[in-house]
Amino acid sequence: MKMKNSYLFLVLFMLTSCVKEDFFGYSSYGNIKAFEVSNQASQAAINNAEKTVTVEIPGGVNLNEITLQKLELSSFAEADVAVGDILDLEEDFEINVVAEDGSLHTWLIQAEVASATPQLSNGDLNLWYQTNSDYYEPGESKDNTIWGTGNQGTFILNKLATIPYDRGDDNLAAQMITLDNGFLGGTFGAPIAAGSIFTGVFNSDNLDPKDPEAAIEFGMPFAGRPVKIQFTYSYIPGTENKDKNGNLLPYSDMMDIYAFLEVRSGGTTERLATVWLRSGEEQSDLVTVTLDFVYGELDDSFPDYMKPKDQNYVSQDSAAFILPTHITFVASSSFAGAEFAGAIGSELILDDVVMIYE
Repeated sequence: MKMKNSYLFLVLFMLTSCVKEDFFGYSSYGNIKAFEVSNQASQAAINNAEKTVTVEIPGGVNLNEITLQKLELSSFAEADVAVGDILDLEEDFEINVVAEDGSLHTWLIQAEVASATPQLSNGDLNLWYQTNSDYYEPGESKDNTIWGTGNQGTFILNKLATIPYDRGDDNLAAQMITLDNGFLGGTFGAPIAAGSIFTGVFNSDNLDPKDPEAAIEFGMPFAGRPVKIQFTYSYIPGTENKDKNGNLLPYSDMMDIYAFLEVRSGGTTERLATVWLRSGEEQSDLVTVTLDFVYGELDDSFPDYMKPKDQNYVSQDSAAFILPTHITFVASSSFAGAEFAGAIGSELILDDVVMIYE
């Protein structure tokens, strides 16, 4: 039975990860699917119909020397530029994309001056789009969202741990629930799935049933220095908090909501600022809280879980003035969900994430 279930999982994984734009014959798609340049202040706005990409760049940046840092195209398409090339964005810049069938698609890259007080796109979580598998993900569309969830991983098990929550009056929020993955999930050492939402991308090509974060590319471009973050949430922990092996833990489940401002350059990431709320207290009614960003290195008064494990802080001098390049925001119904620990039924609802500036 175990071998049969393993075979079923592999078939499902292949079906969900291999159906691409080029599935039927030579593809005519010449789309830009992801785009990022140096000094980019927010996620690029990609318009497939108009074949335009709009990027926001902070004022004062030399637009003649912008480095292309990320370019993802339709399957088997090729472009006349590559990562590492220098783009002149003083004027609209053309990128020619040749599809697999040889058709030419000319894209215009347009630069705009970024706001000095940016917000997270769809921070009110009102926009949700329907995926090809008929479930919903946060954002305007697959190509125009800063938000990701783990649903692509749990959908293989016919589970959705993050779904839209209707607050009434056309006001949606994100509902995250820690779920029992059943026998098949337990077979692969993944007994539960914690609901989560994050800024970043879920890359199904890196899906690992034993490591929920292996497929997640955390963070999105962001160039602001907020002093506080505000959000609305409710939380009800499940009744039995267990570890991966089903052992009852001597403390309740806890939710996590946190954000990092980061400076990414030359393949390294340094932490600029931190804000974190971890709590196991029941909060059955939606409540709005405001928390301070802490800039620079965290001292010993902060718990270790708030501190970076695989990266450094920016220098103390830089922390006083430098702009971040990225923001990583994460919310989860079980704080140890990545280790498959948590209480089945833990529920976190999140809405209206707002950055506050001086």
